[in-house]
Amino acid sequence: MSVKFKVIERGQPGVVGGGVKKHYASVVVSGEKDIEQLTKAIEKISTVSGADIRAVLYALVDVAASELSEGNIVRLGALGYFRISLSSNGLPNAKDVNATAIKSSKILFTPGKQLKDMQKLLKFEKV
Repeated sequence: MSVKFKVIERGQPGVVGGGVKKHYASVVVSGEKDIEQLTKAIEKISTVSGADIRAVLYALVDVAASELSEGNIVRLGALGYFRISLSSNGLPNAKDVNATAIKSSKILFTPGKQLKDMQKLLKFEKV
């Protein structure tokens, strides 16, 4: 199976009228899987019931949110790990940097080895 992509045209960011336009590859999403579909797939390859799988997945979200809000990295074994990242204003003096200098935060995910290896083996097909 291959990941399908299409070609899109984009202008230069911040330039009125788009400036010089270039063409880029963009993934064509072929669908999505929700928690119910993932639960059924996991149920087929394990001895755990769907109710137990859903309970663990929902609890994982709650626990991960709590741990991330405490500044912890949340490692999920072979799946990978989540961590918080910040963007802040640069100030000339270290003593001037406080919580108001923080512009935004985001959650970063770093995939584990199996997912990284899968990426290396991906095949792509233009549509």
